[in-house]
Amino acid sequence: MRLTARLLSSVAQKRPFYITTPIFYVNAAPHLGHLYTAVVADAIQRFEKLINLDTNVIFSTGTDEHGTKIQQAAARANLSLPDYCSAISQEYKDLFKDFHVEYTDFIRTTEDRHKKAVQTFWETLVNEDYIYKANYSGWYSVNDEAFVPDAHTREDVRPEGKVRVSVESGHRLEWTEETNYMFRLSAFKSHLKNWLKRDGVIEPNKFQRQLQDMVEDDVYLPDISVSRPASRVHWAIRVPGDEEQSIYVWLDALISYLTVCGFPDEDLMKMRGRPWPADVQVVGKDILKFHGIYWPAFLMAIKWHPPRRILCHSHWTVDGSKMSKSLHNVVDPRHTAASHALRYLLLREATMADDANYSETKLINIANSELADTLGNLVSRSCGAALNPRCEFPALHQHELAECCQLQVTTQLLDAIDRLPDTCHKHYSNYQFYKAVDAVVHALHLANLFFETLKPWELRKKPECQKELDVVLHLTLETLRICSIILQPVIPDITTKLLDKLQVPKNCRSWQHCEKPSWRIKGAIYETKNIQSGKFVLFPRIYVDKNLKKKASAS
Repeated sequence: MRLTARLLSSVAQKRPFYITTPIFYVNAAPHLGHLYTAVVADAIQRFEKLINLDTNVIFSTGTDEHGTKIQQAAARANLSLPDYCSAISQEYKDLFKDFHVEYTDFIRTTEDRHKKAVQTFWETLVNEDYIYKANYSGWYSVNDEAFVPDAHTREDVRPEGKVRVSVESGHRLEWTEETNYMFRLSAFKSHLKNWLKRDGVIEPNKFQRQLQDMVEDDVYLPDISVSRPASRVHWAIRVPGDEEQSIYVWLDALISYLTVCGFPDEDLMKMRGRPWPADVQVVGKDILKFHGIYWPAFLMAIKWHPPRRILCHSHWTVDGSKMSKSLHNVVDPRHTAASHALRYLLLREATMADDANYSETKLINIANSELADTLGNLVSRSCGAALNPRCEFPALHQHELAECCQLQVTTQLLDAIDRLPDTCHKHYSNYQFYKAVDAVVHALHLANLFFETLKPWELRKKPECQKELDVVLHLTLETLRICSIILQPVIPDITTKLLDKLQVPKNCRSWQHCEKPSWRIKGAIYETKNIQSGKFVLFPRIYVDKNLKKKASAS
């Protein structure tokens, strides 16, 4: 049985497969890190649909639009708060469209449906006696929108003098004393410990261990403030029955995952297939504490299950440095030298556990080497008029195939393609996209070696060798067909273009259609099929004007 454990639960219960990104904070325009989170989630849901055609996927993303930083950002932009939020939210939608992120629901925290969900959630916490009012004092980070325990602060010397900063984020802290509503987080220590004992509830395992260490440390589990004075944070959802208090932006934001499910409308939740608990929630490591401690505790408090899995990823640095406005190295994905290859780079290069490094040089080199040369050039040669003037996916002749298989280069290729679906299925299931891509690239290298060794351009000159040429073209095109199906979660636009060229029917592009190559189908009648005619370039090489690069660096 090839279905992974995370699929079995939703399939068995006929419930949707529910995957989320965080909702992204609109205090600034989207950057490379936001896009990475989104394409990771998109690749997961695309793979899910490939391996189970009956899966109903709910894929939510959106924007977090409340809080002090939004008030400040709107003022700097000289826009009203609603206009500012709408403008940045639209930038996210445009970005995701450009990079083929096919979400099913884009939730904004300023929507009425979400306000209703937050107010109902709050009232449920109150009814369960997990909310109380108290005077609160502590170190507060405006940047993090959070109070920081004293044990997790340190003194730092900055140009303005000595300041207190958060050990975790490095952001400056202010001592704040105010009356807030508190959530009894301390009541959930044992529950959180038990939840975090489940294998794979947090991936990769290093992040699960981090959370386990946190729940063992009482510093991380005091009761937490879940409101702010409305006089200080006026751009927020008010506490039901208390207009002087605003609901904490992080509590507000996390509830968005339930809003998408239809909460609190019972009929709507039923109509949507009761997708909660989420199958996979994709988050960056900087917000792991909120999703791995606060969020499950909030859910336990209203007697809902925590998510089935939280997939936590590391960050992208730029030329070895953390992205920072002060360093002027924040990457806008739409303004890179090869934005059409950026999705490939993000999934090809990064591992979940460790930070990855971005540079335009790396982007261009990988795109040229793998997409243009290894994949694109093989497509051009096998589909081009010089070797394939009739635009055919030729028949596979058994006698000539047997002779061709006497060569080691052929058996290496066929063995690699035989193993490739199982290998990539395993890597995708473990969210190791880079390993899946690496396996495909290795197979394509073998295909190029096979092509060079068999010299089809010489076979083309000899009419009596047409069947041998047919076999070479067939094996090459079949390799391309299988690799294209496998790469769909990573580069859906490029693979669609190639599968269309090969005239693979839309209903023949699921995972089951790559599991058995044509040469393993015994007793089949191999017939010549047509591919699309005309000049075809799958992925052109990227050339950068060196003079322009010099001018850009000088400026």
